[in-house]
Amino acid sequence: MKPTTEAEEKEIMEALESGAIQIEKPSHKLLSNLKRASENTFKKDRRINVRLSRHDLLGIQRKALQKGLPYQALISGLIHQYVEGDLLEKR
Repeated sequence: MKPTTEAEEKEIMEALESGAIQIEKPSHKLLSNLKRASENTFKKDRRINVRLSRHDLLGIQRKALQKGLPYQALISGLIHQYVEGDLLEKR
């Protein structure tokens, strides 16, 4: 899915403001299904231990602080992105 450009965002905002399009409130069933899917997707049910260099751990903690996340959540998110193919390797 390609990112939305500023021009597209402006067009959408203008359509919303003019009433040309309206946002539909999601049904309770849809919200329930989305909640269940997110809980199953992000359930942390395994624990691992990883040894890191002091330099790498400090770097991860610094990045996590900049993003307002706990560093463990940042590490977990990076691993998830890599497994899903959303984090690409440099060649």
